[in-house]
Amino acid sequence: MISAVIAVIFLYACQGENDVVYARAFTTGKLIYESHCANCHGTDGEGLALLIPPLTDTAFLKKNKSRLACSIRHGIADTLVIHGKNFDTVMPANGELSDGDLAAVVTFITNSFGNKQGLYPDNVLVKDLSSCK
Repeated sequence: MISAVIAVIFLYACQGENDVVYARAFTTGKLIYESHCANCHGTDGEGLALLIPPLTDTAFLKKNKSRLACSIRHGIADTLVIHGKNFDTVMPANGELSDGDLAAVVTFITNSFGNKQGLYPDNVLVKDLSSCK
């Protein structure tokens, strides 16, 4: 029993700084997703029929990752085509999220529901937000 506790402590102590930053962002992003996004997109990211798009299309999210922060902050009024289906329900803006919370929720979304894209760092967030249209 004591050796198991020591092993767990050792594993956490040996985590690199990047691993800790990622784990913190992912955990914070999960909480934000649950309180701001899950009502529409679902706890499993499946969306809602033809009204709310799923977050499970890894190819779409990978291709559009640089637009994700803008979409969350400013909302979406355009039609999205995901899995060959049109989604044209307006997504409201989440302008009250801080930049740190926004980066965290993007980290969570892009690493959940079958997605594995790694940390979404603050410097990339700033760059992506500067190109919002």
